[in-house]
Amino acid sequence: MLNVFTLDNGRLKGGLFQEEIESPEALALSRPVWVDLEQPTAEEKGWILDRFGLVIPEDIVDEDLEESARFYEEDNGELHIRSDFLIDDDEAPRNVRVAFILHNQVLFSVHNEDLPVFRLLRLRARRIPALIEDAKDVLLKLYDADAEYSADALEGIYDSLEKVSAAVLKKDVNDAEAGEVLAAIAREEDLNGRIRRNVMDTRRAVSFMMRSRMLSAEQFEEARQILRDIDSLDSHTAFLFDKINFLMDATVGFININQNKIIKIFSVASVALLPPTLIASIYGMNFKYMPELDQAWGYPLALGLMLASVAAPFIYFRRKGWLK
Repeated sequence: MLNVFTLDNGRLKGGLFQEEIESPEALALSRPVWVDLEQPTAEEKGWILDRFGLVIPEDIVDEDLEESARFYEEDNGELHIRSDFLIDDDEAPRNVRVAFILHNQVLFSVHNEDLPVFRLLRLRARRIPALIEDAKDVLLKLYDADAEYSADALEGIYDSLEKVSAAVLKKDVNDAEAGEVLAAIAREEDLNGRIRRNVMDTRRAVSFMMRSRMLSAEQFEEARQILRDIDSLDSHTAFLFDKINFLMDATVGFININQNKIIKIFSVASVALLPPTLIASIYGMNFKYMPELDQAWGYPLALGLMLASVAAPFIYFRRKGWLK
């Protein structure tokens, strides 16, 4: 799908009305500042070539591109940036690669999925007149929205960890509950790692734009503010990693305690059964001169000794508090 956004008196018209281009004639009549291509077909790429003289490679959003090929400037002034954007999906959080090309004051973005950050920018442009002035503004505002989206996702992680913390730190945690807690912690750890990767990638992209000297003084200051926001997010992800590690250790500790209780029961049982086993083995030796063997009370005596030898350790262990 190919979407075109145009400027109208300093306002991002596409934010108010999203124009989906369905023919090369419609594209030829437009004067866009931003062309967004979601899973573009070969035909749509041909329209871009005919209208703007821009070749969009097949592997432009390839995940296996070398790091050096993700941020560069062509001799003709074309700027190429490939960045990862977060999708905070409850089922499968993921980072999606987006390729940006700044060509003749027009920003082209290519991606394979609809992104929340792009929807957020369109919503802001609808609410705030004169938010966008040129293609570079679009790119900066996307990274600004990306930082805000990552911050919201971090708040969601913190809220989830608070619930996990309440479950972990209650008086008794059984193994089933501990397993559910560990699964929840693992999900939040994965999402936190993706956010950290996302903000790191955004920092590199914004820093590249600042080094390229393509920004005006106002845009340069805005880029510095985005970097400051990213620094705060970076420290927050580190804090969440510490909290996740604490909850993970606490949960594993409760599992070990439960396992130790089971092992303690088996240990007490084995110790308590040792004396009766010893008594039974003595009377099973069949020596010729064992006076108890010839007495009527010999068998009840042996059973009584066994019962007494079992009861004595349990009474001792209970008094010591080892059975709790």
